[in-house]
Amino acid sequence: MKKYLIVIEKTDTGYSAFAPEIPGCGSVGDTKEEVERNIQEAIELHLEGLREEGYKIPKPSSYSSYIDIAA
Repeated sequence: MKKYLIVIEKTDTGYSAFAPEIPGCGSVGDTKEEVERNIQEAIELHLEGLREEGYKIPKPSSYSSYIDIAA
């Protein structure tokens, strides 16, 4: 099992998500829970398509961090 970083953003109509290591793979949802389910399915389908076409599967290497900024 591999873990890929996903980025979730609040939008005017719900939430959007993408996986930085998997270009072109994104999803949307009305709630945080829905967008997480949707992006997981999108990643699984995207990787399946890459495998079927003979492309290399990207290795997870991204991470996230927060920094403090005086604002």
